[in-house]
Amino acid sequence: MDLAVRHISGHMSKAFIVTDGNMVRLGNCDSVIKKLQRSNISCQIFDEVNSEPVDAMVENGVKRYRQYECDGIVALGGGSCIDCAKAIAVCVNSGVKITELAGKRISSPRPYFVAIPTTAGTGSEATQFTIITDTKRKEKLLLSGPSLLPHMAIVDPFFTISVPSSISANTGVDALCHAMEAFTSRKSQPLSEVFAISAAKNIFKNLEQVCANGHDINARAQMALAATEAGIAFSNSSVTLIHGMSRPIGALFHVPHGLSNAILLDVCVDFLSKGTALERFAEFSRRCGMSSRNDSDQNAVDALTKKIHSLLSAINIPSIGSLESIKRDVFIENIPKMATDAIASGSPANSIRTVKQQDIENLYKNLIG
Repeated sequence: MDLAVRHISGHMSKAFIVTDGNMVRLGNCDSVIKKLQRSNISCQIFDEVNSEPVDAMVENGVKRYRQYECDGIVALGGGSCIDCAKAIAVCVNSGVKITELAGKRISSPRPYFVAIPTTAGTGSEATQFTIITDTKRKEKLLLSGPSLLPHMAIVDPFFTISVPSSISANTGVDALCHAMEAFTSRKSQPLSEVFAISAAKNIFKNLEQVCANGHDINARAQMALAATEAGIAFSNSSVTLIHGMSRPIGALFHVPHGLSNAILLDVCVDFLSKGTALERFAEFSRRCGMSSRNDSDQNAVDALTKKIHSLLSAINIPSIGSLESIKRDVFIENIPKMATDAIASGSPANSIRTVKQQDIENLYKNLIG
């Protein structure tokens, strides 16, 4: 990390550190500040990322960045911190609000931007995407463009040791979704396939161990690598139905992104892996080592779904009905809006199997039971 910090010193003299209160309390923020200061980089802390990022949070960050007269951004934290920092970065020079950039390819100039992930899941440090909630419309905006890709990512597994088991589980399954969706996307290509399979193998091998023993640094390192690989994979081939259905749940019911993906994984894979997509999911199963070339496509997919179900059970992913923020009648009432928002995001259209709005409504109904 010291070598990376010396490189950063050539690009900024006053860093705006976007983080959360936990990073400050755990001492991770102080550790980064000391390293930056040794390279003559002064720091200002913005630790207000206390939830998944919303438009008001971004606007406040932009205001603070300008007030402190910073010339670079360092994101320290999970996907929420990195996503918020990305949005701040593209707004500080442009003068526009983040909600005005929805649907546009963002390529505007931004300050030098460094991402230091502290969870192994979102892969946001390696993607040209960010997700920000529009609080007025109660909708998660998927924003994209080269300006959202950090100039540098520092992936250090030691920052993930303090992550609780439940968060390690949620973020780890998020990374698995990235890998699987990247491989089974209509936009999948040879480069994204390589990263997707490498990530998935590592996650299937190490996620359960990380949740059982968070101080296993080797397992933590493999998960940190897998999350970044999965981020590279889906940044090049996009996500599909799972993420499309996940965002509306998060926006309306404040379910953490990784958890909503984890809850959806079983039901979505069961739907997607039929018909025209069976062969592709079978190939994913074989390349992850769950079945052999001698198995039929259906048997290969059955092995995959069995492995997914076993993993989710082992790491204690809850059912959606057990979440305090989910009221069954309110969830059912919002199914048409969630399905509409999912389709509008564009992600379900990347699925190999054709997905219609009615399909998504039915899947939400199956999910809630």
